[in-house]
Amino acid sequence: MASFLNYIVFFSAILVSSTTAQNAPTLLIRKDPKTRQFYTTIHMGSNRAAINTVIDLGGPFLWFSCNDYLSSTYAPIPCGSRKCQLAKGSGCIGCNLPKRPGCTNDTCGATPYNPFMNLLFAQGFNEDSFYGSKDRAEAAAVVPRFLFSCMDKDSLEGLAIGATGMLGLSNSEISFHKQVVGVSKLPHKFSICFPSSSSGIGKLLVGGGGGGGVYNNILLKSTPLIVNPVSTYPIYSEGDASEEYFIGVESIRVAGETISVKESHFTIDKKGDGGTKISTIQNFTELHNSIYKPFARAFVKAAADLGIKSVAAVAPFRACFRSDTITRSPEIDFVLPGKDVYWRIGGANAMVEVDRKTSCLAFVDGGSEPRSSIVIGGHQLEENLLEFDLVNSQLRFSSSLLVQNKSCSSL
Repeated sequence: MASFLNYIVFFSAILVSSTTAQNAPTLLIRKDPKTRQFYTTIHMGSNRAAINTVIDLGGPFLWFSCNDYLSSTYAPIPCGSRKCQLAKGSGCIGCNLPKRPGCTNDTCGATPYNPFMNLLFAQGFNEDSFYGSKDRAEAAAVVPRFLFSCMDKDSLEGLAIGATGMLGLSNSEISFHKQVVGVSKLPHKFSICFPSSSSGIGKLLVGGGGGGGVYNNILLKSTPLIVNPVSTYPIYSEGDASEEYFIGVESIRVAGETISVKESHFTIDKKGDGGTKISTIQNFTELHNSIYKPFARAFVKAAADLGIKSVAAVAPFRACFRSDTITRSPEIDFVLPGKDVYWRIGGANAMVEVDRKTSCLAFVDGGSEPRSSIVIGGHQLEENLLEFDLVNSQLRFSSSLLVQNKSCSSL
């Protein structure tokens, strides 16, 4: 069974309190400069092994390479067990090699997905202790029996150097935050802030945010999280809804002017196509071609009005400019339901420097048949504080913290 398959606002402004949530580890987030991926270090097993994992906001569970993993508290999840059902296990797997983590018999089947390879793998679900740090003074595990999947070391292609797994943060039953709140009894929320450079430090806090976070005086807006009725995972059963995060962008403004786009692109249809998804796997926000074209034209015009000089495009970008003519960039607003609710994208979130002389509009053309019309990517999430409130199905967001004279590193 070691073979694998190839698959393809309501407005609410709040000031967040500074109370630290009990029993919830704060995971530090770093940015890999080469891949632009965000990663964090977790500690697993009796030896508290340090494992670097790429953060996948849409991933359903934790997976990592178990080839060199040793732990006396490791245990496979049996086929047909209650935990196997909770994890939506797929069948039963075995292994004809010597027994070790990731190679056991009668084990609940898992299908970990490496999005950078666009491959699903046949593996098994397991459990082991999850610790908040490597510090032995922290006697108790945060989650004594944390569910995860192993992966073979040959299946890590595309991950940031030094990373050997992915930390899934989707709204699944066995995502990282779901398992932490299940043990700690904290409210089902998590706050996350991604750094904009490899020297910066971001944070992931479970149970945090309004009424229980670590963040001070951060002005947030709120918009409903939307359920896509059709799963966006590479393999699923009929009737499964997506566990990824969608919001209801209704229009886009560039420099205060609304671009002309068919309203149907902003909604999710019966097939699960369309709408706006938030992703840490997509480096730059991707727009349906019918949105991207008028959007890029409007941005280029607004940039010219500010005296910004256009230059030849640099792939994968279509609109590029002379960096020495940029004093500020046109502001982009993703307009959301409610009175005066919008996610503002400007400055470093709107543009990216591709060399010393050239900066480009940091959005890419997603073609004419993307699954989601808008996929908000990692670059646009940098230095933004996001709180996913899964109790009330709300996303609270700050837009750029830099405007509030803060950063992810200073929180």
